Amino acid sequence: MSAGLTVLDLPRSERPRERLTRLGAESLSEQELLACLLGRGIAGESVLVSARRLLAAFGSLRGIAEASVERLCAVRGIGPAKAVQLKAAVEVARRVAPGDAGDRPVVDSVEAAAALLRPHLLDKPKEHVVALLLDNRHRLIRLAPIAVGSLSASLVHPRELFKEAIAASAAAVLVAHNHPSGDPEPSAHDLELTRRLAAAGELLGIEVVDHLIVAAQGVVSLRASGAMPEGRVPAGRARNNRRGR
Repeated sequence: MSAGLTVLDLPRSERPRERLTRLGAESLSEQELLACLLGRGIAGESVLVSARRLLAAFGSLRGIAEASVERLCAVRGIGPAKAVQLKAAVEVARRVAPGDAGDRPVVDSVEAAAALLRPHLLDKPKEHVVALLLDNRHRLIRLAPIAVGSLSASLVHPRELFKEAIAASAAAVLVAHNHPSGDPEPSAHDLELTRRLAAAGELLGIEVVDHLIVAAQGVVSLRASGAMPEGRVPAGRARNNRRGR
């Protein structure tokens, strides 16, 4: 966005707040999330420009989170009020996030993964692709949104998934997406994507634990369905979990 434009110059449907309301917070880019926190830009400049400037100054959301109020205020467009808003948001996130490794859930079964995924994937009008990023003991690091829209090889590229995994220093990932139709039966696209992700993970040394389809009628594990090469699987517990129709 040009520095001379403001968010009000965007179509209403493309403004960060409206996109968050319509698609969910997990669908927004880092720049858009920051724009929602900042609220408004400076005179003649979109808040999206201020958000982009913050990311450029500190390199990442983590860099922004670790910056002091004084350093945040040194960025053009960020005054004391906005800096305090950012620090407060970081502290709220810290208090609700899992604490040390002992507090983090272990994703050792389809059931454990599904319990984490259902709140993020059920009742969504579009397909959402997410990943559980795991450490070497399969403890959850965080849930990462990967894509929103009609699932296809062109929409979900392995680099989008593994960029998140590498940034989080994850040893393993569990991929999942929803079927808004309610039927968890895997499609040809699902199977092809699973094979591509598993192959890319093997090359990068990041284990793809499973690919789950989460739907109103149940959860399907593509590893348990035989769509993935053999690998480290929680013993005897990776299986389809489908409800009767």
